[in-house]
Amino acid sequence: MSEFIWPVRVYYEDTDSGGVVYHSNYLNFMERARTEWLRSMQLEQDDIANEYGILFVVHSLSIDYLKPALFNEALLVKTSVQKLSRASIVFEQLIVRSDNEGNEQVLTKGMVKVVSLGIKQNKPVPLPKPVYEQFAN
Repeated sequence: MSEFIWPVRVYYEDTDSGGVVYHSNYLNFMERARTEWLRSMQLEQDDIANEYGILFVVHSLSIDYLKPALFNEALLVKTSVQKLSRASIVFEQLIVRSDNEGNEQVLTKGMVKVVSLGIKQNKPVPLPKPVYEQFAN
């Protein structure tokens, strides 16, 4: 799966008093998209923790706010793997709006590095082979 697309709707609670999405809520949209991508591959984070003893934790991120998202807009979060290593995944995530003709405008661009953290070790550990292979394909 080269790209995963997750729709989000901007609710009033996501915005500031001017109806513009508050800056940290873009990260929430991205987090939900990554979670739903895992779910689409039949990978639930609590099952991964219980079966393999790992958690996915954000190691680092960068985000560019290009255009504001507004109250009640329907947006798409586009997620793709930019780099896969034994213990981490770097995701590119774009939040876009589409017009009626299907033209897309990128509102926000983020790069998120997620690490496989061993629960017992409390440090990065290799991704379990079945999980790694899901992202490698």
